[in-house]
Amino acid sequence: MSSRELIVLGSASQVPTRHRNHNAYFLRWDEEGILFDPGEGTQRQMLYAGLSSRQVTRICITHFHGDHALGLPGIIQRLSLDSAPHPVEVYYPASGQAFYERLRHATVFMDKATIVPRPIAKDGVVAKTKGFELSAARLEHSVDTFGFRLEEPARVQLIPSRLAEHGLSGPRVGELQRRGVVEVGGRTVRLEDVGEKREGQSFAFIMDTRPCANAGRLARGVDLLVCESTYLDSEREEAHSHFHMTARQAAELAHEAGARRLVLTHFSQRYEDTAPFVQEAQALVPDVVAVRDLDHVEVPKRVRAA
Repeated sequence: MSSRELIVLGSASQVPTRHRNHNAYFLRWDEEGILFDPGEGTQRQMLYAGLSSRQVTRICITHFHGDHALGLPGIIQRLSLDSAPHPVEVYYPASGQAFYERLRHATVFMDKATIVPRPIAKDGVVAKTKGFELSAARLEHSVDTFGFRLEEPARVQLIPSRLAEHGLSGPRVGELQRRGVVEVGGRTVRLEDVGEKREGQSFAFIMDTRPCANAGRLARGVDLLVCESTYLDSEREEAHSHFHMTARQAAELAHEAGARRLVLTHFSQRYEDTAPFVQEAQALVPDVVAVRDLDHVEVPKRVRAA
């Protein structure tokens, strides 16, 4: 099982279908579990996916349209019911504070979980841990909407052949990693002498927006881009008027940003077959997945140095 993967809990847009639940996406990232845009039915979908509410460490809400947020009350209440052992931070547009409060306290329940609100008022970093940085940027929709980017910091990857050349092995390697420098046989060996900089993995989540500059910034160079593709390109004018994208526009975004793998989702109920979405996008991006509910999509690994 991958330690970094997307689990699709819902892939419909405004109206669910017999085969597609309202939006919800769970990003497993090492020890973190980030739930994006929980629409109605998210609890049930998590059950089918084998996920527990206790695995949720953060919740990201792009905007307060119902298909992206009406599952929040159930998830919050389930966190209390399941006695979540850790605080859960919730990121959402600050302008929707009133909607957040209504969803947070939608019904009577035993409120025991620690839920930490993190309203977003402007573009920038919203969370920083040892393992990643989570940032948000405003998108172009009919209501305040933010996309998200998760990025692992760059690090120096040690190259075995260079370690051997400098006579480094065993505990001395660990010392070098901790201190950045060691003395070997009267010579000073620095971390950069035996390794090379390796960019960390990255992920972007772009939902309910027209093509815009911030979408490109969020998607720049990511390993996995999750992007709405509500329509096919034959409906580009309709997509624009409803503040959405086509599969072709999602692919243009991915291509221009240099994203490695593109996940298409948020499909209008008018489409039963997503093969045309893939065909449309693959003209620009070779690695494209039109997801179904309960799909698992791995975050592509970076190539290791020899």
